Amino acid sequence: MADSVASGSSSFPIPTIDRPFGIHLWPLFSQAFELFAGYPADEFRFVVGETPMSTLKSASIFVVIYYAVIFGGRELMRNREPMKLKGLFLIHNYVLTLVSAILLALYVEELVPIIYRRGLFHAICHREGGWTQRLVVLYYLTYLTKYLELLDTVFLFLKKKPLTFLHCYHHGATAVLCYTQLIGQTAVSWVVIDLNLLVHVVMYWYYFQSARGVRLWWKEWVTRLQIIQFIIDLGFVYFASYTYFASTYFPDLPTWNGEGCAGEEFAASSGIAILSSYLVLFVLFYLATYKKDGKAPSTRKTLRRMSRAEAPGPHVVSAAATNIKASGVETEKGILPRSRKA
Repeated sequence: MADSVASGSSSFPIPTIDRPFGIHLWPLFSQAFELFAGYPADEFRFVVGETPMSTLKSASIFVVIYYAVIFGGRELMRNREPMKLKGLFLIHNYVLTLVSAILLALYVEELVPIIYRRGLFHAICHREGGWTQRLVVLYYLTYLTKYLELLDTVFLFLKKKPLTFLHCYHHGATAVLCYTQLIGQTAVSWVVIDLNLLVHVVMYWYYFQSARGVRLWWKEWVTRLQIIQFIIDLGFVYFASYTYFASTYFPDLPTWNGEGCAGEEFAASSGIAILSSYLVLFVLFYLATYKKDGKAPSTRKTLRRMSRAEAPGPHVVSAAATNIKASGVETEKGILPRSRKA
C-alpha cells in the first residue's frame, strides 16, 4: 500500500525551474508544430523574404487591406440589417483565449530558467537571453496572431457596431509593432508580448462569457489591466532603449554593468512611439468612460463624447485629420459602456 502511494506521488508532475508547469510543454508543442509545418519547431528559422509575412511590403499590404475591408465593409453594411454571428463570435473569442494561454505558457517555460540562472537584465538585453531560437518561434507565431485578431473589427462592422478610432488604430499599429520588433530582434520583446498575452487571456475570455450572456462585474478591470500593461511595457522598453543608445553613442553615461542592449534603433523608436500612444489613449478612454461624476470638467465630457464617435471612412480621412487625432479615446476591441453581446 505504501509502495503504491509512493509510486503515485513520484509520478505526479512537480514544477521545477526547467519545467514550471510540471511537464515539459515544448516537445508537445513541437509535435503540433510539425503537423502543420512539416518539420519540428526547433528547425524553424525566421528568414526575411522567405518566411511568410516577413517583409515590410507584405505586412503593409495586409494592413492596407485590413483598413480597406473594414471601411468598405462598413459602407456596404450601412443600409443592411446587422448580422447575427453569435456562434462564430463565440468560437473566435474562445480560440484567441486558448491560443493566447498556450503561447503564454510556452514563453514562461522558456524564460523562467533564463531569468533564474542568468538574471533579468540578461533576459531583456542579451540575444542569447531574450532572442533564443525557441523564443523566435514564439515571437513569429505571436506576430501571426495579430492578423487573426483583425477579425475583431470584421465582427464589429458585420454586426453594425461603431468602428472607433482607437480600435482601428490599435489593431493596425499592433501588427506593425510586432513586425518591427521581429525584424529588429529586440531582446526585450518578450516582456511586452507576455503582458499582452496575459491581457488577451483575460479580455477574450470576458468577450466569450459576455457573448454567452454571462454578466461579469470586472469589465472595468480589463481596461485597468490594459493600462497597467502599457506602464510596465514602457518601463522596460525605456530602460532597454536607454541602455542601447547610451552604450552606443554616449559611453560616459551610466548603464547596467557598462553593458549594451540587443536590438535595432528603428525597432526601439517604433516601440517607444506606439506603446506611448497606447498608454495616452487608454488613459484618456478610462477617464472619459469610468469617471462619470456629475462634477466632471468640460474637457472630460468632450472626451467622453469623442469616445463614442465613429472612426471616419477613407473619403473623409484627409478632411478630418485633426479630429481623428483628438478622437482617439476608445478602448481596444470595444471595452465600452455599451453592450458587446453577439
